[in-house]
Amino acid sequence: MSSDIQNLTAFDPFADASKDEGIGPAGQEGLIHIRIQQRNGRKTLTTVQGLSTDFDLKKIVKACKKEFACNGTVVEHPEYGEVIQLQGDQRNNIKDFLKKVNLAKDEQLKVHGF
Repeated sequence: MSSDIQNLTAFDPFADASKDEGIGPAGQEGLIHIRIQQRNGRKTLTTVQGLSTDFDLKKIVKACKKEFACNGTVVEHPEYGEVIQLQGDQRNNIKDFLKKVNLAKDEQLKVHGF
């Protein structure tokens, strides 16, 4: 009689989400966030968060620095993981670059800022 009840078996609803299927540390499914941060005066920083860990971020930064003629680095963020930082307002440049080298599709890119 107790074997007739099927809904009392152990079931983990998050078992399939624990597999690494392009889900970033923040839980966003494949979204790449491109943001701008104001520094002091007219100076700004462009940050790129959510790139897959399969890519070598230092090589991406090296190519971006050469293409956009700006400085950049990879920093470790406690919540978002590794984040690319570029000097200046490079939001449109980095968006076009990621699409051009097939690192991301247009629907994966989300540009934030003023």
